[in-house]
Amino acid sequence: MPELPSVSLLLPVLNEIENIDGCLESVAGQDYPGSLEVLVAEGGSTDGTVERLAERAREGGLRIRVISNPERRQSPGLNLLAAESAAEILIRIDAHTTYATDYVSKSVEALLSSDAVAAGGRLDAEGTTPFGKAVALAMRSRLAIGPGVFHHAEAPLEADTVYLGAFRRSDFLESGGYRNLPHGVAEDADLYYRWRAAGRTILLDPAINSTYLPRQSVRSLFRQFYRYGAGKADMLYANGRWPSLRPLAPLLLITALIATFLLAAVTGIRWPFWSLLAIWVVALLMAARIARRPLERLRVFLAAAIMHVAYGVGLLKGLLWRKGLPTG
Repeated sequence: MPELPSVSLLLPVLNEIENIDGCLESVAGQDYPGSLEVLVAEGGSTDGTVERLAERAREGGLRIRVISNPERRQSPGLNLLAAESAAEILIRIDAHTTYATDYVSKSVEALLSSDAVAAGGRLDAEGTTPFGKAVALAMRSRLAIGPGVFHHAEAPLEADTVYLGAFRRSDFLESGGYRNLPHGVAEDADLYYRWRAAGRTILLDPAINSTYLPRQSVRSLFRQFYRYGAGKADMLYANGRWPSLRPLAPLLLITALIATFLLAAVTGIRWPFWSLLAIWVVALLMAARIARRPLERLRVFLAAAIMHVAYGVGLLKGLLWRKGLPTG
């Protein structure tokens, strides 16, 4: 039997004391029989994350190395970890996520059994608070989150991106690693876009199971999707084209609402604004039908509306106030 490739799990953290135990417990339970280590890029946490990581390392049962990430952002931290690793395969993980026992095994299997440059699973969300559960439901609705297979795939297929992902260290280093985009997000989508532009394949396999903990408050959800939208603008400026046309939907919604509102204010012609608003509300109501109870549906309605508005505003702002090209 051939020797299994060594694996490094790359984990960037910053003030993750509420999530780190669940993440590491699921990692410690992996059934992968090959060499496995966790490399942590620590961005200067002040909430006890550093101390908890040290405790977990002393407890044993899981090989953990913590490396300082002075730039604090995810992309430079992940690049530091990749340079530090001596493993054949790198798998990005996230502190807001717990992983099925066979997550590493399935990731390695999917990567090695295909000609893909990267393999990963869907983003499957599960909330813990009433609003967090509504966000998770909204993330399952095509009318709320969009039609991307990244959220909805039921069988293995080629995709433009995956959640997190596994790839060979040699391929990652050859690509230049993650680029440090101006808004500090979308580095994974950018990497996968560059690989696809070079003729490589990204494999999405829903058998690679993990559970993502979504944002649990209105404010944090708005901030997250605002940054996602701005990150897509960064990708446009960095690559000269959209990775896909999906980001245009929330951008068109926001620009159309602003334009029709100004039209009403200047000319008194109000029907375009109210018609567009009515169409959007109907779409949100249809998205909210994924929930069973009325109060749940109201929360899903709110969560989906926040996703649309925050993403659209972030993308519009990113396009209008260009912050420059990647720094690394």
